[in-house]
Amino acid sequence: MYENHLSWFILKEGRYILLEAEKSGIIRSEVFPGLWLAVDALREGDLAEVLTVLQQGLQTNEHENFVQTLQ
Repeated sequence: MYENHLSWFILKEGRYILLEAEKSGIIRSEVFPGLWLAVDALREGDLAEVLTVLQQGLQTNEHENFVQTLQ
């Protein structure tokens, strides 16, 4: 995070593309299912909200399936 701004990039076809937050203000990783970041809460230092949103992502079926593929 630089100057209170979070930039999250994804690699597609050899190019880095900025991944925008959803209308809810959450960025969802395309590589690590369940990794959800509440951008505004992170910028404001509201770590309780950051952890709440992260826990919601980690409880999804997509994350569970991802973990199973790693085992």
